[in-house]
Amino acid sequence: MIKAKHQRLVLVGVALVALMAAALLAVWALRHQASYFYVPSDIVAHPPQSDQGVRLGGMVVRGSMHNAPDGVTVRFAVSDGKAQVPVRFAGIRPALFVEGSGVVAEGHWVAGTFVADNLLAKHDEKYVPREMKDMGAARKAVAQAQ
Repeated sequence: MIKAKHQRLVLVGVALVALMAAALLAVWALRHQASYFYVPSDIVAHPPQSDQGVRLGGMVVRGSMHNAPDGVTVRFAVSDGKAQVPVRFAGIRPALFVEGSGVVAEGHWVAGTFVADNLLAKHDEKYVPREMKDMGAARKAVAQAQ
């Protein structure tokens, strides 16, 4: 018969092996789901393969945004301060997507242009939703009146 102390050690060992196996299984299952993040200078230096889904992050260059006649497609450039990458996106743009703002575009590289499937607009820490801008001014007025 196994002593209680040894039985606990065996149980702890089995639990550790099970945890390690679960972690390895999760990493193995997600290995093809990783979406790499590039900045424009990385893409210019080492363009990804056209079948590889990647993320491109940077600032939308002012004056680079051009709408296509179809009303859905937009072309713009993304920069990291060192290089610029042309981007094409067809779809509904986020409300925060404007020139001079940060953006993360998910898509793939095709013949010198990043074709985005999804745009994620970034905002700064001072962001306040449009609906709440008036509330902030009203709150300041009430605080000053007291």
